[in-house]
Amino acid sequence: MAIASKARPKENNDWQLAGKLIPYAKRNIVTLIISVTLLVPLAIAGAVQPLIVGQAISLLREENVWSFLQDLSIEAALNRLIAILFATILIRLAFASVQGFLVQKVGQEITAGVRQDLFDHVTSLSSRFFDRMPVGKLVTRLTNDVEALGDVFASGAIGILSDIIYLLVIIGTIFALQWQLASLLILMLVPVAFLIVYFQAQYRKANYQAREELSQMNAMLQENVAGINVVQLFRREKLNAEMFRSVNDRYRDAVNTTIFHDSAVSATLEWIALVAIAGVLWLGGWFIYQDTLSFGVLAAFILYSQRLFNPLRQFADKFTMFQSGFTAIERINELMSQPIEIKDRDQDSLNAANLGEKASGEIIFDNVSFGYKPGEYVLKNLNFKIKSGEKIALVGPTGAGKSSIIRLLCRLYEPTEGRILVDGVDIRDIPQQELRRHVGVILQESFLFTGDVQRNITLGEDYPFEEVQRAAQVTNVDALIEELPRGYNTALRERGTNLSGGQKQLLAFARVAIRDPKILVLDEATASLDVGTEALIQSALEQLLEDRTAIIIAHRLSTIRDVDKIIVLKQGEIIETGNHDELLELNGLYAGLHRLHMLGE
Repeated sequence: MAIASKARPKENNDWQLAGKLIPYAKRNIVTLIISVTLLVPLAIAGAVQPLIVGQAISLLREENVWSFLQDLSIEAALNRLIAILFATILIRLAFASVQGFLVQKVGQEITAGVRQDLFDHVTSLSSRFFDRMPVGKLVTRLTNDVEALGDVFASGAIGILSDIIYLLVIIGTIFALQWQLASLLILMLVPVAFLIVYFQAQYRKANYQAREELSQMNAMLQENVAGINVVQLFRREKLNAEMFRSVNDRYRDAVNTTIFHDSAVSATLEWIALVAIAGVLWLGGWFIYQDTLSFGVLAAFILYSQRLFNPLRQFADKFTMFQSGFTAIERINELMSQPIEIKDRDQDSLNAANLGEKASGEIIFDNVSFGYKPGEYVLKNLNFKIKSGEKIALVGPTGAGKSSIIRLLCRLYEPTEGRILVDGVDIRDIPQQELRRHVGVILQESFLFTGDVQRNITLGEDYPFEEVQRAAQVTNVDALIEELPRGYNTALRERGTNLSGGQKQLLAFARVAIRDPKILVLDEATASLDVGTEALIQSALEQLLEDRTAIIIAHRLSTIRDVDKIIVLKQGEIIETGNHDELLELNGLYAGLHRLHMLGE
């Protein structure tokens, strides 16, 4: 199913979900074992403390005194008990600090590992996936859900294990002291267990819905920020604010539902804990009246009653966090299970298909059909050949399929039918890195990353500064770069907002020139340039196009008059082919477009 759907997916078994973290936990297995081992002395030290308090009361009443205290005076015996109590406190403080640090460290390592793998997977997905997935929802899964997952492991998983060990030690201790009172306390745990399971199941469902609403809210926020100019120009502020308020209210209601189920668990535990203490006082008082129980043991049991329900409260809180984590794992798993549609074939095929330096740039579309949706073709039975070094133009009305041809050639999408050959090799047999090294694309609107000018030309690859300068000179952008405050080291803001549209486009030309591709694709690349800037780029284009295969998409027909061949498209089919003069003589679609262009001029 599509991730964008608001419907909750089929539930996975909690153990299956938790098992998905095992590979990440194995990377830190030594730290994890140490942190778990430290839980045992922590639990024992906590369980001993009520016994010491109870013994102090027994000592004052001179009943059931421990053997190693019997020969001591009351003052000396109390001092020894205080020393033992102080030692248990120091043990808990020291061990809890170390264990807490180790658990948090493992949790952060797991979080970082999951986040990295999720980012790597998302960036490997095809363009088809991003067509249907809003950016805000992706950001929510990469941030909020991954953080929730980290909290689950750091505070939830080990915390629950700690509570279980502590409960087991306490249960063993109280049964050793007095089995009737211990049985009473254990009986009180039965309704608690059922209530926790019920409320946490309800919390899980509500939490999933809350995260879906958060994704919707983030998606709307990202959309409004990205389109703020349109929002303000068309006075959409009030309408968009109302739409956001509706999503925000749904998110608030979903969160309130999770709060209700979480609070219900806490309130129920408080009530049952009070009933349990009252029951211990009643039954323990009767045993004292029968002279079968000491005051010291009863005092210890009252403390144990409180300590027995404290880990249960923490367990409920952590279980709530755990359910949030399971929700996060479900949502992350949905994303990780998205198939990588565009991937390289086996290594032997790739080695055989490696173009290397022999690439000449010949392109063949062999009976290619393509649709973004099943059964809805935007390209139908395309058959054409572009010879090495040939310059061709794609012309046609909006929606004819020109940009789709470029996306298929760059292998951002796979053809639904047919195949595309570069130098006689199916592009599916060419490594993606190799293919895109030989195909340089300049779009109408080029994206710039935050960073300096030089890094936006090299895009992280290791090019000498001299090559960067040469690429800038070839594309006539060097003069504009030198005019910037710090030249090639000038920092660019997000999306290059401190540059004009023409300057950004010129940087895109330099970005392609430095890679020296065999095939050059210009998708309305000069449409955003003013007359002066376009004059600068024309001479650069002449150098870039030399000895290269070129595919040019342009609405201004004057820019493609001198190409070797023009392919005219309509509704995804080729209806005319020829050079400028031949197509004018045909007096078809191209001639009509040319007349309209001349009227515009």
